[in-house]
Amino acid sequence: MSFAASVLTLYPEMFPGALGLSLAGRALEAGTWSLEAIQIRDFATDKHRTVDDTPAGGGAGMVMRADVLAMAVDHASPPGDPRPRLLMSPRGKPLTQARVRELAAGPGAVILCGRFEGVDQRLIEARELEEVSIGDFILSGGEPAALVLLDAVVRLLPGVMGNAVSGEEESFESGLLEHPHYTRPQEFEGRPIPDVLTSGNHKKIAEWRRAEAEKLTRERRPDLLRAAPLR
Repeated sequence: MSFAASVLTLYPEMFPGALGLSLAGRALEAGTWSLEAIQIRDFATDKHRTVDDTPAGGGAGMVMRADVLAMAVDHASPPGDPRPRLLMSPRGKPLTQARVRELAAGPGAVILCGRFEGVDQRLIEARELEEVSIGDFILSGGEPAALVLLDAVVRLLPGVMGNAVSGEEESFESGLLEHPHYTRPQEFEGRPIPDVLTSGNHKKIAEWRRAEAEKLTRERRPDLLRAAPLR
């Protein structure tokens, strides 16, 4: 069974976007995964196809309506659909590689792309949406975030990467940032490849890579060290 993604958006033309190219694009063409982009405005009930309204209690901006979104979500995810329902939101739980792997092992996902000031809280609760964030910053909408999430998931699907081991030796897979990489030429602008990497001693190479990963993580993401098993 392939991974099936349904994206609820005001801009379906943004999909598949970059996901139609390279590894994800080939996998999409091969049927390893599928993508359905659903126009939220199709579920509006007035002639203007209105999907938002002013925030209760006052304030700037507009809020996406619960009734319109409920019809869109129910269309994409009818009763019995086992796929998780995700809402791309800056206030959501940070997306991790562990969660990406869980999604890649499942049947797919229904992804709601928020816009404006956000989504009516009653919709989030009534349809049990899992709020997901890709970082501590604000985007113009959930579409770029959905593309990032799907790219992270699709590359882990069976057969998408030529070498499955590549996905096991990356940043965050071991709880650490990834070690530095080198390739030919042997010397570049006076900078040689570290001798250990050309020594042929696989034990020492593994130790060097682990030490470098710990060093980088300590410098750049010390928060990760609390969960990572150090040497």
